[in-house]
Amino acid sequence: MIGKFQLCPVKERIIKEAFKLFWRYGIKSVTMDDIAKDLGISKRTIYQHFPDKEAIVILVIEQELESQKCQMDKMDEDKLNPVAQMILGADYMRISLAHMNPVVFHDLKKYHPLAWDLFHQYKHEYIIKGIRENLSEGVKTGLYRKEIDIDILSVLRMEQILMAMDPSIYPADKFNMMNVQMEFVYHFLHGILTEKGLEYYTKYKEESATSITHEK
Repeated sequence: MIGKFQLCPVKERIIKEAFKLFWRYGIKSVTMDDIAKDLGISKRTIYQHFPDKEAIVILVIEQELESQKCQMDKMDEDKLNPVAQMILGADYMRISLAHMNPVVFHDLKKYHPLAWDLFHQYKHEYIIKGIRENLSEGVKTGLYRKEIDIDILSVLRMEQILMAMDPSIYPADKFNMMNVQMEFVYHFLHGILTEKGLEYYTKYKEESATSITHEK
């Protein structure tokens, strides 16, 4: 996890271990005892640094959101083509969330409202804003259709991201969450691309496939 947070070594260890456990098993099922056991420390030591599990959850989410912001900012700095940026953004999510149990978002929303509010704020102030900027740039460069409603589609794309993570819609025993994410972004792009955009999209996909084949 990369972020602006400077923690003492013990707190940093606790947060890193909690992150791994939450992402693997979900938040609700992980106890303070589980975190202490995996770290090889006493539960009392954890309570010396955190008043309760909620404080750990909040800091885990803060750091993860900060890490995602850093990655997205880097893509902005690279001045990528809007189509490439849309695909790479979804691909980054596929990689970064590959080991995340889909139940994490359910647990956040149901049992940790303060941490959920952090994600909700991040969703509106950062992700949707970034999608809107991508769509505007795509229209400006002639890659996306000029008649699209940017405000409507920005929210739609955000909800697609969340829907792919909802195990009640796409249960983990039947669907791979990240395959669903990538299928959504491809479907989304096909609905907004111009002929110029589709040409670039096809070329980009072919080059990406060739690159992957060569890496193997």
